[in-house]
Amino acid sequence: MKKWIRRIALGLAGVLVLIVAVGSAYEFISRRAAATRYPAPGKLVDIGGRKIDIDCRGTGTPIVVLEAGLDISGSLAWSAVHDSLATTTRTCAYSRAGIMWSDPSSQPQTGKQIAEDLHATLTAGGEAPPYVMVGHSLGGPYVMIYTRHFGSDVAGVVFVDASHPDQMERMKAFGIKEPSMTIYKVASALAWTGIPRAVFSREEPSGSPEEVEVLQAVNAFAPASLQAMLQEGDALTATLAEAGTFRELGNRPLFVLTAMAPLPPEELAVLEITEEQASGFQDAWKTMHDEEASWSSRSQHELVPDASHYIQRDRPDVVIRAVRAVVDSVRATP
Repeated sequence: MKKWIRRIALGLAGVLVLIVAVGSAYEFISRRAAATRYPAPGKLVDIGGRKIDIDCRGTGTPIVVLEAGLDISGSLAWSAVHDSLATTTRTCAYSRAGIMWSDPSSQPQTGKQIAEDLHATLTAGGEAPPYVMVGHSLGGPYVMIYTRHFGSDVAGVVFVDASHPDQMERMKAFGIKEPSMTIYKVASALAWTGIPRAVFSREEPSGSPEEVEVLQAVNAFAPASLQAMLQEGDALTATLAEAGTFRELGNRPLFVLTAMAPLPPEELAVLEITEEQASGFQDAWKTMHDEEASWSSRSQHELVPDASHYIQRDRPDVVIRAVRAVVDSVRATP
């Protein structure tokens, strides 16, 4: 009996080793295939031993710089608005360290580190100020931190449902917990086994052919991008605190967009909150964006009732119009 138990245990161990070996080989091959099937848009620029992907289109000044939120889409987060904005002026989207095609960084991904990476990327890419900085979600605080350190570069700002430095504390007042990152941490830890990729590959993206292509590209790079997103998440408290030390944009033109569509039931379930809690926080979210609009003496604040947090996907026309308004204001300023 002991011999049979030993043989069964050895057999199971062998099967497990085989599964892991096949999975890791699958992940290795898939990453190479992703790089071939979805080549980096724009160009990869060297910022001192690391390469960052930056995709600049169009001509004209000021240059619009698109800063994504805390996710794994990188420069593709702006795919619905990039080309249209490029017909107005030169427009650059990029992927932060470790996201999509950009090399990871060994440094903590604080707001200052990200600002320095962006400044180095624009410089190495041959892009010169003035810039109109456009930040979505956590990209808003990143834009403010960039402006704090490189203020002479920044001529105008657009916030696309941007995070507020005090949002974490105000969320607690409504009984809203910070979303758990556990599932992403587990997926990142298992990325080398190929399991997360197998899960991502089962998703069936919907939308236009262009939208499907973007989602497939994001999913193809997702196992590698997750770790970088988690690094930014680990620095979230410090990033918001740093952004909170700088809330004055002077007379730079500023456009604030606020998503006001009610949260769908599935998101309420994830956040473990009621419709009443969500409604109360949405009012507070609007108030926080009113505060952001007060950071400039030349600001506009628009509520977007039919858009979720990703306004650039739900209502790209609104984002395009807001960015063009700031670009026109910068051009009209002596």
